[in-house]
Amino acid sequence: MAEISDKPLVDPAPVLRGHGLRLRLWDLESEADLAAWLRGRTDPEFLRWNTPLVREQEPADARESLASHLDTAKGGMGMPFCVTDEATGATLGHVGIGVLSRPMRSGRVGYWVLPEARGRGVATLALRLAGRWAFDEFGLHRLELDHAVGHEASCRVAERCGYLYEGTARGAMWQAGRRDAFRDCHLHARLAIDPEPELP
Repeated sequence: MAEISDKPLVDPAPVLRGHGLRLRLWDLESEADLAAWLRGRTDPEFLRWNTPLVREQEPADARESLASHLDTAKGGMGMPFCVTDEATGATLGHVGIGVLSRPMRSGRVGYWVLPEARGRGVATLALRLAGRWAFDEFGLHRLELDHAVGHEASCRVAERCGYLYEGTARGAMWQAGRRDAFRDCHLHARLAIDPEPELP
């Protein structure tokens, strides 16, 4: 495969199941999805490690932000998965795949988990499902994952999912809550040909 597909990923959108989770496309018309998106993106722990391009403070901001993420699926440039509990349907968090280069078949992953779902391995299990889809179905060869230096929980997720540490990217991320100061990131990556790590 020379390049990944550029077809829209929303017709039909993939639904992934495994490890007690169900991953589906976020629904812009769902008030519950918008509320969960806003809650996740305004959570203090999320904002401690991330400074979003769009500063979500109210439902209208959440709609704009979520719509921009969904546009990546419509354009075949990524997939924003809503992570839910398979049994109850409760929203637990988010895992997203974004394309960095079609010709190089490379992408980037990002994720967050709602406060009440933390400590249960949700990010690790969701990333495993989404990453496998990105390699096997979407056709990526390389997935990158970066996080602010000091974000040990995110580093553990990367390691458990087989994303090897590749170095420190200097000044690659905004400082928390600022757009005029920067901080370093740790870069991890995984290839489609890498062996699948065992679950702990």
